[in-house]
Amino acid sequence: MSSSLPPRLLRCGRHTLSIDAPRVVGIVNLTPDSFSDGGRFLEAAAAIAHAEKLISEGAAIIDLGAESSRPGAIALPLDEELRRLMPVLRVLRDIDVPISVDTYKPEVMRAALDAGASMINDIFALRHAGALEVIAASDCAVCVMHMQGEPQTMHLAPSYGDVIAEVRRFLAERVAALVAAGVAKERIVVDPGFGFGKSLQHNYRLLGEFAAFTHFGVAALAGISRKGMLGKVVGREPEQRVSASVAAALAAVARGARLLRVHDVAATVDALKVWEMVENCARSETAQAVLNNQN
Repeated sequence: MSSSLPPRLLRCGRHTLSIDAPRVVGIVNLTPDSFSDGGRFLEAAAAIAHAEKLISEGAAIIDLGAESSRPGAIALPLDEELRRLMPVLRVLRDIDVPISVDTYKPEVMRAALDAGASMINDIFALRHAGALEVIAASDCAVCVMHMQGEPQTMHLAPSYGDVIAEVRRFLAERVAALVAAGVAKERIVVDPGFGFGKSLQHNYRLLGEFAAFTHFGVAALAGISRKGMLGKVVGREPEQRVSASVAAALAAVARGARLLRVHDVAATVDALKVWEMVENCARSETAQAVLNNQN
């Protein structure tokens, strides 16, 4: 696949989101067993209130997940995933930000899109039978992620010859499959899958070389928030990893990430405001220096 710059817009159904600057995706887990906040938002009313809070803090997208994908997680039956998801989605679908649904099941994708979701976030990158067809038949955005193995076993013995090359090749193939199915690049997001079948060393190499995933002509997402790769460095429990998560997010932004999937929206948005101020001033100084040299 030829290299090209990412688009300036992300098209999510009825929503069009500018990604000239990095944007924040707020996580709402509708689960009892997610690694960070499992059980806190299992009830629909709590999940809806939390989503509204994240939007008020600056989330540009809300990502609803009804099935945990933490290491060792057990697959959730279809009916239970829909039972958790649909009451929340039906309330949030009319708000003025895109609602993403984190699922790999084509049946859940179809039901969510019919109920008003604007984006699908698939940890299996549309490899389940029928998933690609659901996306191609819609106008939603889609995030395809790299994962070695599956949640039940991915943490046991991850192994790569060259993690950057292998993840990049996989994502390029999934983007090509989407484009071949008629999905515009402005609807596609790629995610290298931090923590999904990677060792600590793999994860930090992916972060250090994140720019390798920004040349498919689509937006790149970094999902590092509160993950074990941070805990192993700072020695803190998930809810105490806010500072580490923000640092990792800014490292990804410095390397081309345009979407940041996070638990801690307010802290990340504040950090991005400072980042953008620094970058804008640096660009202004550079532009002025160029003009001065031309005069």
